[in-house]
Amino acid sequence: MLLDFYGLPWDYEPRSFGIEFDADGTPTSFFTPDFYLPDEDIFIEITTMNQKLVTKKNRKVRRLLEFHPDVRCKILYQRDYLHLVVKYGLEEPGQLDDDSLPSRIPGPPQITRLDEAGSEAG
Repeated sequence: MLLDFYGLPWDYEPRSFGIEFDADGTPTSFFTPDFYLPDEDIFIEITTMNQKLVTKKNRKVRRLLEFHPDVRCKILYQRDYLHLVVKYGLEEPGQLDDDSLPSRIPGPPQITRLDEAGSEAG
């Protein structure tokens, strides 16, 4: 894993967050981001699935940020993942051509991405 290669500490699915609640305030639905990077205090969610599932995951991250505004969470979409794969020599650049991935690349993000400081990325 890339994080191990660079000696970055990480935890896999270390925490679940309530994102839907009943009338008493008891969580009824949870979201568990894929990774937590403790040195950066940020959760990472990786999404390389079909658009229907990406849309659901975007909604979950929006709910996470709504109910837990102090939590930093960044989504890496399939395009982001493929750029990393090419950057580190695990795949040829041609894999990033729009024509080669017509149905697997999501449209514009449904949520605001955060930069490393937790601010909106432009």
